[in-house]
Amino acid sequence: QVQLVESGGGLVQAGGSLRLSCGVSGRPSNNYVMSWFRQAPGKDRTLVAAISRRGYNVRYADFVKGRVTISRDNTKNTMNLQMNTLKPEDTAVYYCAASTEVALDDSSGAYEYWGQGTQVTVSS
Repeated sequence: QVQLVESGGGLVQAGGSLRLSCGVSGRPSNNYVMSWFRQAPGKDRTLVAAISRRGYNVRYADFVKGRVTISRDNTKNTMNLQMNTLKPEDTAVYYCAASTEVALDDSSGAYEYWGQGTQVTVSS
């Protein structure tokens, strides 16, 4: 069984930065395509960024392009999301997700494994 644990969320002012991390246990992380999703109250869970098994390919949602960077370190079984120039509309619970058989632009329903989520709040 794969377990995903997020960390790094918190409260930040608009224009600030946060770095989210996701730790993978149970199986080596290089088995999985991994992604970050977010969900604001009353809204659907939405893809933020995705990264291929070895990190060679990435995909970003249009609303974060140029402001976030997804990366992974399979030697440490971790994945990260560096978020800069944060906006109040980035406020949401951010989830780490992993799956063996997904495309980088697949929606949340395609993912097998999820973390518990970490809250990101951006104040104006």
